Amino acid sequence: MESSAAIATGAPQPAEIIARAHAMKAILAERSLEARRQRRIADATIADMQRAGFFRVLQPKRWGGYEMDLLTFYEVELALAQGDMSTGWIYGVSGGHPWFMALLDDRAAQEVWGRNSGVLICSSLMPAGTAVPVPGGHRLSGRWKYASCCEHCEWALLGAVVEANGDVPPEGRIFLVPRTQYESIDSWRVSGLQATGSWDIVVEDVLVPTYRSQGMLDNFRLKGPGQALNTSSLYRVPFGQIFVRGISTALLDYGRTRVTRAGGSAAENPFVQLACAETAAALDEMKSTLHRNFKNLHAYAGCGETPPLAERLQYKFQSTEVTERCTQLAARIFKATGASGLFEQLPFGGVLADIMAARAHISNQFEHVGSSWGAVMFGRENKDF
Repeated sequence: MESSAAIATGAPQPAEIIARAHAMKAILAERSLEARRQRRIADATIADMQRAGFFRVLQPKRWGGYEMDLLTFYEVELALAQGDMSTGWIYGVSGGHPWFMALLDDRAAQEVWGRNSGVLICSSLMPAGTAVPVPGGHRLSGRWKYASCCEHCEWALLGAVVEANGDVPPEGRIFLVPRTQYESIDSWRVSGLQATGSWDIVVEDVLVPTYRSQGMLDNFRLKGPGQALNTSSLYRVPFGQIFVRGISTALLDYGRTRVTRAGGSAAENPFVQLACAETAAALDEMKSTLHRNFKNLHAYAGCGETPPLAERLQYKFQSTEVTERCTQLAARIFKATGASGLFEQLPFGGVLADIMAARAHISNQFEHVGSSWGAVMFGRENKDF
């Protein structure tokens, strides 16, 4: 392991990591417009995030990580998003993948981090590919969309359906593939979250060994061979709760800035004041709810218990609903701040577009999760994984 023990020994405290993220907000805001134009996060930004240790927050200590809790991860994500939405987004994705790696067979982690514990991983987890069982693993093929930050990553986690084999039914699995075995295609020309660089990934008949894949149902059940070595309770916290997009507070920050620059008449307008007050109250409520849920999940994991299914679905619903509520709040603030938000120098329109793009992501489709939660309330089968 590349000086992993030394890195873990010198791990910062959570408060220091969060402070580093807040200290980066100004430079991220400065780089935001150019990042949109380039349709990718700057190399300098990724390097800054690496030096700050952000990608190690959920990484196992055995591999140079800090094994901090989800609240720390969430606070870092939120702070980065206040500087630049796309940076917060890619951190919420790639920054969460070390958690997944902790569940895989340790041979997978050795391949990824054995020479460089700072290697990053991208993903596209929708089962857009097909996998055929063969001795020792699966042969994987397919084309995946929305692989955020893929140009900065050396590995990819890709979802696929394993074909039925005799009496064995089809199965959804996640496969870990090195960059040398896939092609990334620049297909990302969009109106929101432009800087995430969410390109397509293409794999053509690649052999993926068994130890580099995991059943999607196993993920839901929080079972994986890596847990025998990565014993922290962090790796028993439900997977879906990690990918909360920290995009909320930025919209209020931009809204207040726009109103201030518009002059006293706008700042004294009771409709503008009410919009800002209601937004602030809603954001505070959502943040408090997420903090409570994370603490409860960690408490269950620390006791070696699994939260009841209905409670787990409740937390997931409250997590996925954040972006829908932020979309509504952002639209209201945008209307209240007037035409100034249309200019690139006052990029609130860009913030609104970013939030709407985030809302469209599959992980933020709260309707399906809400339906599953409601079904469980009535004693019906859960269909959400």
